[in-house]
Amino acid sequence: MTELVLDAFVTAIIDASDYEEMDRIYLKNRVMSRIGEEGLDAPAHQADLIALKNQLVELAVANSKIPDSMAAKDSLGAELMDWVTPSPSQVNRRFWETYRQSKEDAIADFYALSKHNDYIKVNAIAKNIAFETETPYGTIEITINLSKPEKDPKDIAAAKNAKVRHYPACQLCFENEGYQGRLDHPARANHRIIRFDIAGQEWGFQYSPYAYFNEHCIFLYSQHIPMSINRKTFERLLTIVETFPGYFAGSNADLPIVGGSILTHEHYQGGRHTFAMELATVEESFTISGFEAVSLGIVNWPMSVLRLQSDDKAQLIELADHILESWRGYSDPAVQVLATSDGQPHHTITPIARIRDGHYELDLVLRDNQTSPEHPDGIYHPHADVQHIKKENIGLIEVMGLAILPPRLKEELKQVQDYLLGRESSVASYHQDWADDLKATHPSITDEVEAEALVRESVGQIFARVLEDAGVYKRTAEGQAAFRRFVATL
Repeated sequence: MTELVLDAFVTAIIDASDYEEMDRIYLKNRVMSRIGEEGLDAPAHQADLIALKNQLVELAVANSKIPDSMAAKDSLGAELMDWVTPSPSQVNRRFWETYRQSKEDAIADFYALSKHNDYIKVNAIAKNIAFETETPYGTIEITINLSKPEKDPKDIAAAKNAKVRHYPACQLCFENEGYQGRLDHPARANHRIIRFDIAGQEWGFQYSPYAYFNEHCIFLYSQHIPMSINRKTFERLLTIVETFPGYFAGSNADLPIVGGSILTHEHYQGGRHTFAMELATVEESFTISGFEAVSLGIVNWPMSVLRLQSDDKAQLIELADHILESWRGYSDPAVQVLATSDGQPHHTITPIARIRDGHYELDLVLRDNQTSPEHPDGIYHPHADVQHIKKENIGLIEVMGLAILPPRLKEELKQVQDYLLGRESSVASYHQDWADDLKATHPSITDEVEAEALVRESVGQIFARVLEDAGVYKRTAEGQAAFRRFVATL
């Protein structure tokens, strides 16, 4: 016999939490207080906890307990899943108790909890379109991001009249833990943060709700201060990869155009994923005087990457800081590299840390955020002819070889495929030249699978070009000679 939806949900709570059978009546009454008392005789559609939660949310809408809007549904959904989520103190206590026995098990348990309680939107992430493309730099990964839902028009309209609030100060603040959510801020009732120490400062470890890769996580400072790349960045990143084995850790750059989407809060990203940049080889090695314990090399990658590797953590940090400070003040006008103009700094670094085969490793990606009349969006930013595929900033994840492309491309690429097959289509004007080129070079394509493969292959090659645009030193004889000139100054 099929269990009723409320009973099934309460059973799932008891099975997955510290609640016991004695708590059943209490839990039923608390859930009813949020979803209403009508429709509870409906059979459970599925036994899955998240599916039961979704069914209860729809009952709450039918009972007029919440508006029929995305923000209201997300808020109630997170609140319902909070019942299967231990309190922050319990989560942290269990994490560190397990950590003392097995670091890997502690991380795995927290990851499992973050999926089980629907903080990580597993079902939404599964909607993303993902494929790979072989390039001269290795296997580039492409993702068309469909997981983050578009804003509900009803919520947009309501937000115009809502009072402006500044709590939490941003979506990365500790104050998000347990926050109910509102029209202009996501629900976080089921959100938990693992606290840990870096050099006497409190930091947090959490997962990304809309992950772009395996175990995509965020390391965030407890204080709401702007991002900054400095010596402490390298110290912190190496501490993180020591603390969380198997994870890389990296930071977006700290300047507009070349930086990430949130520059107002000090944070890093990490996870358990091998990117194409990590697999790229060092094509030329150097020894820097005074830093003989560190191997330094230029990486075969479309962006300008120096790879540092050493068993001497202190000397590795010293050299990374030396490179950063040198780069901030370095100019080479012959190849359009300027440290500053009109008093504005242009140079910073995107750093990535990992432990490879027991050795400390830092990849330092040189960044320059100059603009020009020819390239008003950025000289080292996707140029106009490839912006039909990628116009947004090239942040940490893209730097490493994983494209995060906008959801508009799902339908737009389908229209290009139809155009290649001679079907009725509505190719976006900014794709037309590209579509014409593909058709001219493949005039007889008739198979739908082949058309999709052709378009995806082309998208991957365009993204490789995007990374070349973002590279300060171009992959030419002149560009690489200029790169070596900078290394010589070290």
